[in-house]
Amino acid sequence: MFSRLDHRPAKRLFDIIVSATALLVLAPVMLAIMLVEWLSLGPAFYRQQRVTLYGERFEILKFRTMVVGADRLGANVSPAGDPRVTRLGRFLRRWYLDELPQLLNVLRGDMSMVSPRPETAEFVSLLAPEERRVLTVRTGIAGPSTLEFMDEADILAAVPDPVAYYKTTMVHDRVRADLAYLDRCSLAYDIELLFKQVITILRRLW
Repeated sequence: MFSRLDHRPAKRLFDIIVSATALLVLAPVMLAIMLVEWLSLGPAFYRQQRVTLYGERFEILKFRTMVVGADRLGANVSPAGDPRVTRLGRFLRRWYLDELPQLLNVLRGDMSMVSPRPETAEFVSLLAPEERRVLTVRTGIAGPSTLEFMDEADILAAVPDPVAYYKTTMVHDRVRADLAYLDRCSLAYDIELLFKQVITILRRLW
């Protein structure tokens, strides 16, 4: 069954091999980011509760891109130009380097390399019953909605009320993209989506 795909040995083995290899290759980059974060006198990592398989909660890891205490200064939505984002944070977000610690989430089984993106409980509570089918697989780093909304911050910055727009429109558009993944997911499709994600990020360098 597709709803149990993230428990299949082949998918889990793929996740372990890719995340472990990526962590080894990218270790110098991650250590450098951690050093710069520490020199800025703040924590290197940002941790947040997200919802995954069948409503299970887990702590997602990211490199910190906002000032300390940013959660208390504004909503859980960040359009382009958000004053809470640090100079280093803008750089990390542009190249998606802030997402690298999630490789640890994948390695320990919290996430998959490719699957619907995890949301916070605040936004999951807005989903209609049919949309909650995205919770029948373990959430992941890359996936259809991640690819489709790589310019999410710019889209949010272009609307009058980013928070309201995310709640009424974007969160549901993202889910629709990820529901389509459930209808055709396979290891081959995972590899295709992951490849597209990497290529899209690398194109930002040119």
